[in-house]
Amino acid sequence: MKRARRLTQPEAVYLDDRWETSARPDQLPPFRANNLGVWSQWLIMGGRGAGKTRAGAEWARGCALGHEGFAKMPMGRIALIGETMADVRDVMVEGVSGLLAIHSRWDRPLWESSRRRLQWRNGAIAQCFSAEDPESLRGPQFEGAWLDEFAKWRHAQECFDMLQFGLRLGFHPRQIITTTPRPAPLLRRLLSEGRSAVTRAGTKANAGFLAAEFLETIRQRFEGTRLGRQELDGEIVEERADALWTRDMIECARVERAPPLRRIVVAVDPPAASHKRADACGIVAVGIDAENILYVLADDTISAARPHAWAQKAVALYHRFEADALVAEVNQGGDMVAAVIAEADPTVPVRRVRATRGKFLRAAPVAQLYEQGRARHAGIFSKLEDEMCDFAAGGLSNGRSPDRLDALVWAVTELALVKQAGEPKVRRV
Repeated sequence: MKRARRLTQPEAVYLDDRWETSARPDQLPPFRANNLGVWSQWLIMGGRGAGKTRAGAEWARGCALGHEGFAKMPMGRIALIGETMADVRDVMVEGVSGLLAIHSRWDRPLWESSRRRLQWRNGAIAQCFSAEDPESLRGPQFEGAWLDEFAKWRHAQECFDMLQFGLRLGFHPRQIITTTPRPAPLLRRLLSEGRSAVTRAGTKANAGFLAAEFLETIRQRFEGTRLGRQELDGEIVEERADALWTRDMIECARVERAPPLRRIVVAVDPPAASHKRADACGIVAVGIDAENILYVLADDTISAARPHAWAQKAVALYHRFEADALVAEVNQGGDMVAAVIAEADPTVPVRRVRATRGKFLRAAPVAQLYEQGRARHAGIFSKLEDEMCDFAAGGLSNGRSPDRLDALVWAVTELALVKQAGEPKVRRV
């Protein structure tokens, strides 16, 4: 029997440099879209840390260099699009699994940060774009595109549509979408298209490259919950059938920015304790305009923080929006809550509120304002919206406290459900 031959150094380097030798099947380009034919878009749906970024970067690299299985010949023009330009730079290009990190020294592209582009020695170029600016995609043309964390994009439809006009070069223009899924309408539509190839992977699939303590912590805290199914298993999780809010209700209420507001408050829902497993401190800013339409402005909720930390966070948000007051629930901390805020800034007015009814009864009138079209979201507040669409008579499905939602309810109650002295009665619009 012949003994196995040891690899030469060039052979070992070659194999180490080939993504195909170490990638999981779900990280490699599929040959067909849903077993029907050649794909135009490949959606990698994965949990946090599942290796989506590495797969996206390796695909862009393989296309730029014309590797077999990625492209028939090198793609000369590739678009790299992230939620923000900082995300493109910090994750897609310079990140630990980004394009610069996965190349060897001899084939690494030149990163021209001022021009926001990568250039390979063979002349291939990858241009960087922010999903916050769909118009920047008007004009350039490409053979391929990598879209990262697509489900979080504020202007997903506009940006995606503009990109399609630019994907017009080469033998077969195509795009890869790497994202932790959310029930966004555009994502659901792409998943149903015949020319979409889909691969899925949970966080556990990449366990060999993740800290064991991290995996155990998230398993204990999130396994089996709706948030865990979405963020760890890479599933699209719809709202509960009995929830007070629906995804469509929130999407219909979304606007890009708020108009001039006559009042703004920051609501704080303090945790009962400050240890690692304690509830988060809900901190949400809401305003109301002259037409009595409410606008959610920010969600700065902070997890497992000591009192001085959440107080400073709330005060900073108060000053950021030049709010009228901080609304703080005092059921748990009593006078201590106001005292902690006063330590952070004694000039901030604090309105103390106390819960006398259950969370569901307090939240129901707020949900009714959304149904009446009297509430808007000035932006995307993913974690807050997840709580809203998971909150029913029995609370959240994971059994935890809806801290973000509590803060939202207190802010809206203060602005629209409590008659203010000297203020006109809120009228229906």
